[in-house]
Amino acid sequence: MTAGIDLALAMVENDLGAEVARSVAHRLVMHQRRSGGQSQHSELLALAPKSDRIQRALDYARKNLHLALSVENLAEAVNLSPRQFSRVFTAETGQSPAKAVEGLRLEAARLMIEQSRRLSHFKANGARHPQTA
Repeated sequence: MTAGIDLALAMVENDLGAEVARSVAHRLVMHQRRSGGQSQHSELLALAPKSDRIQRALDYARKNLHLALSVENLAEAVNLSPRQFSRVFTAETGQSPAKAVEGLRLEAARLMIEQSRRLSHFKANGARHPQTA
């Protein structure tokens, strides 16, 4: 199903431009362009990078939030110099890499808290969590 939506968004982008495709993706609450296996996160939607390279850097950051994610680390992950990466990242997202990583970490923390609340709700009601059943 998501492959069909990805195809439709690509067609919208080809016919009407990236801005319209981004708007449609936001209405669908999904990424305009997704890399394989990526789950949906609103912080990534808010950043809306224009290139696959910056999207890959964000994916790398999201998957490695437990590491110290410096500009140098992110730049290396997408084969750019730190200076070039910082310039391109800021131009495409409107945020510095550090601010974006902070947002990703905040979102991850929020999701963990929400998951913890759901698990507590299951336990409080005497039900077993689906993952432990």
